[in-house]
Amino acid sequence: MAVLSEIEEDELDEEPGEVIESAPPQKLGEERQLNSNSPIKKKLLKRGHGWETPNFNDQVTVHYVGTLLDGTKLGSTRDSDCPVTFTLGQGEVYAGLDDGIVTMKKGEVALFTLPTVESEGIPQDSNSVAQFEVELVSWITVVDVCKDGGIIKKIMEKGKGNDRPGDLDEVLVKYQVSLVDGTVVAETPEGGVEFYLKDGHFLPRLPKVIMTMTRGEKAELIVQPQYAFGEKGREAGSGFNSVPPDSVLHVNIELVSFKPVINVIGDSTVIKKILKEGEGTFTANEGANVTVSYTAMLEDGTVFEKRGIGETQPLKFVTDEEQVITGLDRAVATMKKGERAIISIHPDYAFGNVEVRQELAMVPPGSKVVYDIEMMDFIKEKAPWELNNNEKIEVAGRKKEEGNLLFKSGKYQQAAKKYDKAADFVIEDGSFGDDEQKLAKSLRISCWLNGAACCLKLNEFPGAIKLCTQVLDVEFHNVKALYRRAQAYVETGDFLLADVDIKKALEVDPQNREVKVLKMKLKQLQANSDKKDAKLYENMFASKSKRLKVEKEEGEVVKLETDNVGDSAAPSDGGLIIDSR
Repeated sequence: MAVLSEIEEDELDEEPGEVIESAPPQKLGEERQLNSNSPIKKKLLKRGHGWETPNFNDQVTVHYVGTLLDGTKLGSTRDSDCPVTFTLGQGEVYAGLDDGIVTMKKGEVALFTLPTVESEGIPQDSNSVAQFEVELVSWITVVDVCKDGGIIKKIMEKGKGNDRPGDLDEVLVKYQVSLVDGTVVAETPEGGVEFYLKDGHFLPRLPKVIMTMTRGEKAELIVQPQYAFGEKGREAGSGFNSVPPDSVLHVNIELVSFKPVINVIGDSTVIKKILKEGEGTFTANEGANVTVSYTAMLEDGTVFEKRGIGETQPLKFVTDEEQVITGLDRAVATMKKGERAIISIHPDYAFGNVEVRQELAMVPPGSKVVYDIEMMDFIKEKAPWELNNNEKIEVAGRKKEEGNLLFKSGKYQQAAKKYDKAADFVIEDGSFGDDEQKLAKSLRISCWLNGAACCLKLNEFPGAIKLCTQVLDVEFHNVKALYRRAQAYVETGDFLLADVDIKKALEVDPQNREVKVLKMKLKQLQANSDKKDAKLYENMFASKSKRLKVEKEEGEVVKLETDNVGDSAAPSDGGLIIDSR
């Protein structure tokens, strides 16, 4: 126990200057300082609701009664039974009182004791204090959207949940836009207007505002000219009235709903728009057995296939097994049970540039396709940690065989993924017994070697080197690993390292035909490389020799010219004729 106590105390040691806030919730009737640096005291008289508290710049509505200790009144809203609304942080009621109000919850009543302030018309006295009994009736959250006062958002009615739309999402909003004098310049139909945030709508910064809202949220906006239509204003058109130059706009807006849009692959070739959220948090992921229903269409609405609609049966398949087109495969792996979505797929991830006959229509070459799809059910593939040792070995063996079939079909990328997954199931984690460990090790090495073979086919030579090195870390004499790593070294031009691996392989298996062939290839490549190097050096030396010869000849010419100048100067000077007349 003593050791445990010491550890716990060590873990709680504070760094210099670090403050750990550990004050318990305030009890009814208890009085305490707001914080160690504040002269203000707060006594809790009535608990509030929820856990949220207002922030500075929010608009609060309060009842208050302010007095000095001798009973002198400093103001009250109780006399008229009319609460006051003001912006926190401006000191509109009494200096310092706002610091207390930001600690209150809705409906809470508290008594604040704070120093008197001479500017409030009260003589300054170091011993005099003011007391304010405050009830926080409500508040409106105020957000400075652009952080420069250009767009101020007042949340009039909070939305549901915490999810907010992203820049790709499709939103349904209602709004009314008016000038300062109340003239309405734009208004949505009764049902609202639907658009993609990335496409924008009416006000340039409207998408930025909407991305701060939650479903069902209602807000009031004050938009300064620089974020509206600036000094040019806007002419009437497209169902909107004209907006004069330098106009401040008032906007009442409601985010009715939004449909999340997912860029599945990341390059906008497979886009998923969620029409109905699914259940829970788990998605189908790769390797899941899924059951889906869908209507598949061309962009013009021509239906070419239906599954699970009407009398047709749902489609069952395993994700990441190339049993459906790639775009559909990748998108379905992101879906939850019960989720419904529209999936738009670029031709590169659909049927490509070939004409394909489907059940209900022909899909022309280069067609973009659209699936209205619902995830009816899925069974996720179990992770390695969910299986016992025998099951891990069985799954690894099955995936390895699936990889072999893909390799024989020339699908090297997919085969590599199978081998990689198979190796993950038999990773050395200390859980296997002796006999199991032998099987697991054999499978692991086999998958790494096969994965290296895939990398060589795909010209991914660093990957091949890495996988072969993993094998050689376990079996330093493995001929296949030495051979395939040497192949990769040859392709990357690392002839010395390739030569080392070839020699090691032939030490273990002197008659290995493949290694011998590679040795001959390496010898020829080295000879060609030596010839190139010799030619390069020959050219370099020839160029240098020529340059030295030219420099020598130029030096002799310069010397000769200098000598000639000296020789000609003498008779010239001596031959000067001076007219002395």
